[in-house]
Amino acid sequence: MKVEQLFTGCLAEMAYYIESNGEAAIIDPLRETEPYIEMAKADGAKIKYVFLTHFHADFVSGQVDLAKKTGATIVFGPNANPHYDIHQGKDGEFFKIGDVTLKLLHTPGHTMESSSYLLIDKNGKMPYVFTGDCLFIGDVGRPDLAVKSDLTQTDLAGHLFDSLRNKIMTLPDDIIVYPNHGAGSACGKNMSSETFDTLGNQKKTNYALRADMTKEEFITEVTTGLKPAPQYFGNNVKMNKGINTSIDEILHRGTTPLDAATFKEMSERDDILVVDTRSKEEYTEEGTVPGAWFIGADGGFAPWVGALIPNIKQKIIFIAEGGREHEVVTRFSRVGYDNTYGFLRGGMHAWLAAGYEADKISSISATQFANKLKEGSLGEALDVRKESEYLSEHVVGVGNFPLDYIHSNFAEIKPDKTYVLHCASGYRSLIAASIFKANGVKNVIDVRGGFNDIKDTGVELTDYVCPTTLL
Repeated sequence: MKVEQLFTGCLAEMAYYIESNGEAAIIDPLRETEPYIEMAKADGAKIKYVFLTHFHADFVSGQVDLAKKTGATIVFGPNANPHYDIHQGKDGEFFKIGDVTLKLLHTPGHTMESSSYLLIDKNGKMPYVFTGDCLFIGDVGRPDLAVKSDLTQTDLAGHLFDSLRNKIMTLPDDIIVYPNHGAGSACGKNMSSETFDTLGNQKKTNYALRADMTKEEFITEVTTGLKPAPQYFGNNVKMNKGINTSIDEILHRGTTPLDAATFKEMSERDDILVVDTRSKEEYTEEGTVPGAWFIGADGGFAPWVGALIPNIKQKIIFIAEGGREHEVVTRFSRVGYDNTYGFLRGGMHAWLAAGYEADKISSISATQFANKLKEGSLGEALDVRKESEYLSEHVVGVGNFPLDYIHSNFAEIKPDKTYVLHCASGYRSLIAASIFKANGVKNVIDVRGGFNDIKDTGVELTDYVCPTTLL
């Protein structure tokens, strides 16, 4: 028996590969199919099942393409009604994979079709349970994503309480909990950076599994402090219920090389967005195509694409580091942005060689930031971190303008002012600066190293501000 956890850091997502005696199963696959097919091929195994714990909201899963290529059966739990063929499993149903068995445990609450899968080995032991978004390490799934006219988040939280108490917490304490997400995912409030744990330890450390917790206390705990879900979540759920464009077609179209002249012509169209996915260093040193947004592939790329590009059908062309074009298109598609139409062949070197001008974001060091702040010559400084980060500690006199809500708050921004932006390390502030510039703000400056470096300058910090004073 082989069980592998496949962790994708950008999405904080865990898929699973199970193989036994020539048969394999995948749990919660990403959009791309080849990695799973290659794993099975290396083991001389046939993929028999593709199991889904629920309709995912934060990424587009690849079960339809994977089933089409391998002949595997797609399995969902009760209440799932997608627009493609599945085996709708029943609570307690068993599925054989070689010498091991997966038992479906219907665990509604995060969503009503949510199910966990209990692995039973050939000796009858239960070493693992795959909990999807029902139980995370240190947290549980948020109960507000599947709210409907006849189903409130309180209703869902109540279902989640029952699922945990009746289906999960009754399992052996030494069983390993394998969830679908880890720290950084917006599917929970406060997940651990650990990607698995024993159920027994979770009973001791996870607030939601406290033995003496009442249902009413649980509902209050899990529904308090929920931030609005990223805007693309609803679109991804719809896509996961339907049949989408083949990943192969998306990759073929998206990796079309475009010469500088063609790229320039397309970049000037109102219906096309240019995204620069290179490193922070390349972006700032070489400049970029006028109007391009920076969303670097080496940061939280896919979630920021989903959070910041309002139209999931947006036509996109992009700039990438040489050799990473396939990766970039794949990562766009993971969150449903399927309309990539090509990349700048030769990168910014080709752009500049063609005689076209480049936009650059000005930057200053943390020390320069501190000195100018002290002198009163800085301009308007904005901290683009999340509100929770800002409230925990920030520079005195600097307002909060979270990147997450940049579009809804942009009316506050005056094109003729000078803005100095920082985040924690410089990734989010560059994204914000590029969007400022693309929207007509000429004087925007990024603070290199962000708040992490600013703290070392001795500038005055505070750990509390009244939320009503925020931008």
